[in-house]
Amino acid sequence: MAKILIVDDDVAGGKTLQIHLSSQGYEIALATSVDSGLQTAAKFNPDLIILDIRMPGRSGLEGLPDFKAAHPETRVIIITAFHDMESTIQAMQLGAEDYIHKPIDIDELDDAIEKLLQRNGDDNELFTREKDNAIQPMMVGRSRAMKEVFKIIGLVARSSATILISGESGTGKELVARAIHSSGNNPDGPFVALNCAAVVDSLLESEMFGHEKGSFTGAISRQAGKFELAGDGTIFLDEIGEMSPAMQAKLLRAIQYKEFTPVGAKQVQKTNARIIAATNVNLPDLVADGKFREDLFYRLQVVNIALPPLRERKEDIEELVQILLNRVNRELGRNVLQISRQLMRCFENYHWPGNVRELENLLMKAVALCPSDTLMVDLVPSEMCLSQKPQVNDTENRLLSLDEMEGKHVNDILNVVQWHKGKACEILGVSRPRLRRIIEHHHLEPEGKAMETD
Repeated sequence: MAKILIVDDDVAGGKTLQIHLSSQGYEIALATSVDSGLQTAAKFNPDLIILDIRMPGRSGLEGLPDFKAAHPETRVIIITAFHDMESTIQAMQLGAEDYIHKPIDIDELDDAIEKLLQRNGDDNELFTREKDNAIQPMMVGRSRAMKEVFKIIGLVARSSATILISGESGTGKELVARAIHSSGNNPDGPFVALNCAAVVDSLLESEMFGHEKGSFTGAISRQAGKFELAGDGTIFLDEIGEMSPAMQAKLLRAIQYKEFTPVGAKQVQKTNARIIAATNVNLPDLVADGKFREDLFYRLQVVNIALPPLRERKEDIEELVQILLNRVNRELGRNVLQISRQLMRCFENYHWPGNVRELENLLMKAVALCPSDTLMVDLVPSEMCLSQKPQVNDTENRLLSLDEMEGKHVNDILNVVQWHKGKACEILGVSRPRLRRIIEHHHLEPEGKAMETD
């Protein structure tokens, strides 16, 4: 039976809440001030505290840090008759998990209590991630389509072939380009990216090839273009299908003869940059419509890497969530460690029109708004889970931690390579000691007749 402490100087209101919540099966304790509430909490050890803001003596906001310090695992709902933005923001920053206005909507309160106590369930095992040697691969995926992409990257990275990466927006085309660069012959060289759709056509030539001082209005000094900045490294031309016919001709010359001329210059410059282009449109269709040069198309796609949309690689979502959640936690300074299985199932059933970029943006917003260490379905748009089939048991709400995701992924890799630890280290990008710690931490063992080998 969950225990709830109500701290409110409104005695009649507190009694009314006590009667209602007791009828729901909760054990209730009452206090009328912050100080008496802290004393009661020390003896009562509540699972959840309903805390009023405006009370005689210390306010609920002033007492909230003390409640959280003394009972860090206890959830807190702030209630107040005042509707000011500053108090709401302050309460959430001080550790409150929800904020409800008076007069209290009983259904709203019941929903908030159920969600917060659900996050405190026995199945919500927490873990502490190792901060050192954190593995943050540029790309992840165990689907057949992504394995094929990885194979092609390995085959072409050390060649000088021009590469065309095709795929829908948000599939990670620049990540593929960076992986090729970092696996190539000059990984320490510059990687210079240019989005051809983000620059107006009149300035694209200058951005790509540079310009001399006075070559056009506003050219107050010489500017190096992307090809010059790339040097012996890699130049990545994104959204290549948006390039005008005039620019297509200039790019074709740069690819054919490894040279270019800055705007306003007389001297031709040589380039040794490796060229990788990307598009989210069907270039053969543009060629057929006369909107893209056929000779440039064939020059660009010496090697073609087709990235699958996220909806066609659903088996990668769990691993992607782990990687992206780690990244989002670092960027936002948060420590959201868990995600409910119900939400993970929503992710796996959703069609992801924005692909991996949409997933990352969704996680960014959810983590920013998350009042605890757990992502639940109420933190994402309701339409994401419309296709979710009702579940007939309560295992839906058991939490899937990042720790569990890591263990499952490593176990899958070990089984694929028949527990050859050397091969597993290569695939996972980890050291032998790190792999050994993971195996011991998750109590992983070979399946069937598989034997451990080095």
